[in-house]
Amino acid sequence: MLELNGVNAFYGKAHVLNDLSFEVGRGQVVALLGRNGAGKTTTMKSIMQMVPPRGGSVTYMGQDISGWPPHRVAKAGLGYVPEERRIFTQLTVLENLEVGRQPPRDGCVTWTEDQLFDLFPNLAERRGNRGKALSGGEQQMLTIARTLMGNPALVLLDEPSEGIAPVIVEQMARVILRLKDEGLTVLLSEQNLHFAQAVADRVVIIESGTQKFVGSLAELQANPEIRDAYLSV
Repeated sequence: MLELNGVNAFYGKAHVLNDLSFEVGRGQVVALLGRNGAGKTTTMKSIMQMVPPRGGSVTYMGQDISGWPPHRVAKAGLGYVPEERRIFTQLTVLENLEVGRQPPRDGCVTWTEDQLFDLFPNLAERRGNRGKALSGGEQQMLTIARTLMGNPALVLLDEPSEGIAPVIVEQMARVILRLKDEGLTVLLSEQNLHFAQAVADRVVIIESGTQKFVGSLAELQANPEIRDAYLSV
């Protein structure tokens, strides 16, 4: 469904991603792992063309989307949940969801508010509350729910477990597995290996914008030297 082939990305003259190549298959959950500053967020932004690659290509559903404006990428069926959440703090939960609404998409789940409130019961209880009144974990839930209102085929989740309570982290893991059950494809960036192990089919490890490992969780477990070199604190 998604393929990065030799992607290079820059911030000004700083070379951040170096010939990054990996695939995300339809219906898979793939975890992009690495320490803080490894280039995970830049990878997400390059896929969305918010940081357009200067070399290589990003292919989605067999079509090269390199150079597309980000809004066109989103309309094609890619949903992006940024690490910063970026909810509208002055709008209510329901109003935030309405902002994310897109028309139904062939072959994708068409999400409604009721379905999302079933997925995120915490939001159901706060549907009339403004975003600024929500906890950090609830804001993260709202960001994901707002993205799902766009009926995406593939969801990019940037650090979904970062800075939220352990009980909410467990809930996030259940949500991701539920999304997989619904047929969505998920690429998530993470520093939390335990969280990734709970949800992912495959992992991609990057360090300083360079790909170091691609494989299944079982293959990663069989290579403790890789894990210790690139994921240990």
